[in-house]
Amino acid sequence: MAEPSSRSDPVGAWEAAAGALDWHRPADRAHEPGPRGGRWFAGGELNAAVNAVDRHAADDPARIAFHWEGEPGDRRSLSYGELRSQVEALAEGLRALGVARGDRVAMYVGLVPEAVVAMLACARLGAPHAVLAAALPQDALADRLADFDPKLLITQDGSWRHGVMLPLKARVDEAMAAAGRIERTVVIRRTGVDVDWYEGDLAYEDLLADGLSRRPGPAEAVPSDHPLAVEYIAGRRGRPTGIVHGTGGFLVYAARMHAAVCHGIDREHVFWGAIELAWSAGQSHVVYGPLACGATSVIYEGMLDTPDYARAWGIVERYRVAMLFTIPSVVRKLRHGLDRVPEPEQIVSLVRVLTGGETLGPELREWIHRDIGRGSIEVLDGWGQTELGGLVLLRAGALQAGELPDPGVRVVGADGGAVAPRESGELVLANPWAGAFVGIHNDEADLAARYWRSDGTYATGDRARLDDKGELHLLGRIDRVVSVSAQLVSLEEVRDALLDHPFVERAEVVVVPDRRTGNSLIACVVRADPATDEARLAADLRAHVVERLGGLARPRAVVFVGAFPAEVEPARLRAALQLLCAADSDRPRTLSARQLRGALASLDAG
Repeated sequence: MAEPSSRSDPVGAWEAAAGALDWHRPADRAHEPGPRGGRWFAGGELNAAVNAVDRHAADDPARIAFHWEGEPGDRRSLSYGELRSQVEALAEGLRALGVARGDRVAMYVGLVPEAVVAMLACARLGAPHAVLAAALPQDALADRLADFDPKLLITQDGSWRHGVMLPLKARVDEAMAAAGRIERTVVIRRTGVDVDWYEGDLAYEDLLADGLSRRPGPAEAVPSDHPLAVEYIAGRRGRPTGIVHGTGGFLVYAARMHAAVCHGIDREHVFWGAIELAWSAGQSHVVYGPLACGATSVIYEGMLDTPDYARAWGIVERYRVAMLFTIPSVVRKLRHGLDRVPEPEQIVSLVRVLTGGETLGPELREWIHRDIGRGSIEVLDGWGQTELGGLVLLRAGALQAGELPDPGVRVVGADGGAVAPRESGELVLANPWAGAFVGIHNDEADLAARYWRSDGTYATGDRARLDDKGELHLLGRIDRVVSVSAQLVSLEEVRDALLDHPFVERAEVVVVPDRRTGNSLIACVVRADPATDEARLAADLRAHVVERLGGLARPRAVVFVGAFPAEVEPARLRAALQLLCAADSDRPRTLSARQLRGALASLDAG
């Protein structure tokens, strides 16, 4: 029987993809239409850890699941058999602490093997996990912990990033005071730095040893829509937004996407996802997708500028990486940071590079294809969203046999009707998508309902247009959320952080292009006291935003404005400020009332 066409029968294609997984109980049907995208694989039961680890360990326990490399240069490799042993042991250790199906577990970790083991151990128990980015500062961490309200937290003593040790345990200790009651904290010893130890703290190695002494219990078979993971994105409601992914749909999506992007590449070759574990794409394209397919991957702990930008090609050469997935801002940094391109023998194994999170652009695509690959590397530009599980569209590549189920791309106007070619509108998806989220954690305002239009299409919140050839061009966000280094940053959150500073009377935040990160933020501020020293206040404001929201939210520059005209609506004011900031490459520290009036007049004339 022929496999259903991904284009003419997308639901049938997802059903065929589900057939590649092991189900404790098969689903009654692939997709059940209904509100908010309907339900996927209703009636079906499965376990994510069994599909990612156990079945491959049973077939070939010696096969390498992943090679791990730490930023300082230490290395480890885990076979599927070893990974199963550690996942079973940690699951039993967690079970002994009282963690059971439905209990939430938070993880404030870097990309270390123990973090992957912990994710899979939670999946084995049916305990939803939330991986929180190691770069989060204390206040942002506390906000997410308070929202997620976990029973147990897993963290590290410290984590390496750019050659610097981040004090994760110390941040956790401070954040816990504002996060409510967390029963236990499990600490991974990564850097060896001394940390404070409190009642309820437990060493990871002790928990693992306890689990190894116990007989493994059965993996928990859970319904398809049982929460597997919660990923936090930029807040659109004054607090963190936790996107909930169900087990069945997310796992089917992750496995199918991995098979698609690696189509035509020998199974014995190695995949490397050089992205953050805390992202939805990190969990689908670094952990669950490759493991569900029985692939061998590379997992790298740190940043590719340590000790220098040649680190990337050393990893490709050392592990014979055939497929690399990363973000355009990493590619930009490699391009500007490298003294010379790698020798052909260093990257002879590399046949495909995939980027996502932001538009790659023709210049960077050509640099990878021509300068790095000397014409031999295929370059794919991906688009996706956390809410959809990760990547959705693959552009500038030909993967006919590895084609994904059709998401039903449309560009529509405010009335919901299709816009003409070359006109901009909102990108919507008309077909059901298996990787779509099943809800939002603590969603009292029913924010999830806003993602779907009345006609059942999924509203992405991205502006786009189709050209005369039908090719899609992405034009940025409709809302006040922007991509910086492939991570979403809420401009409203940055503005609110600025307004919380005692020396700020009014503030707005605008976005300007940046050759390294894609976008940069410019803070436009009216001082409460005009006599305040500008240079000192600018430095203090940038540090204040980082402390509240993290490094990616740091404004590239602070522009001081005498006053914002009271009669000008905020959207028009931001447009004028953006025009002034983008027009001056030196990023002026001050703007006069005359300059602001001139920009507003230019907008009226244009």
